[in-house]
Amino acid sequence: MNLPEPISDAADKAKDLYNDTADKAKDLYDEAAEKSKAMLDKAPDSLKNVSQKTAETFNKLTTTQKIVGGVLLAAGLVVLVSPKKKGKAKRAKKALDTLLLFVNDRIEGYKRAVAETKDAQLKSYYQKLVGQSQQFSGTLNEYLTKKGGQRETGTTLKGKLYRKLMDAQAIVTARDEKAILAANIYGERWAIKAYKKTLRRKALKGEIREAIEKQFEQSKQTYERL
Repeated sequence: MNLPEPISDAADKAKDLYNDTADKAKDLYDEAAEKSKAMLDKAPDSLKNVSQKTAETFNKLTTTQKIVGGVLLAAGLVVLVSPKKKGKAKRAKKALDTLLLFVNDRIEGYKRAVAETKDAQLKSYYQKLVGQSQQFSGTLNEYLTKKGGQRETGTTLKGKLYRKLMDAQAIVTARDEKAILAANIYGERWAIKAYKKTLRRKALKGEIREAIEKQFEQSKQTYERL
């Protein structure tokens, strides 16, 4: 039976749309199946057996049923994976924010050293370390904002208290070069511990981790030179 041309065209378009939808659904299903397989490889044997029976049942479904099932399966995986990704992002932001507090302490510590030292050569070196620390802070803040956080310009409570103590001591006795150096060594050791703790966070990966590792190495080099 020959259909009128408008109806025939509409039927062809409907058929093409159905085929496109079926192909996309199949792609979604294949992708979801691969992710499911990776997850099930780590599952107990009892759960694997259930999965195998489910797969056999799926193969008996009609094309339409597979389309609907594939879309629903993909959507379900998105729901399961999304909270995990959000959790990692939150932990990454927290780790960066905490490290920044210590890096900002480093800035303040070397600024104090610049102001207190009478040695021109040491003053120049401490100024260089202030600039380095500010660069560290800028890099970390850039990654923090990319993760959805806000720039961190604060310092740790411990750092604030320590600087208050140094102010009180300076009123009683003038701080000589040895005292200034000792404070810098203490602060650098403190920064190194913060970097070590941050690098234990598995949520920090890729470029962020590489940047932190580079800063960590530079901090250790400074400590050794001091």
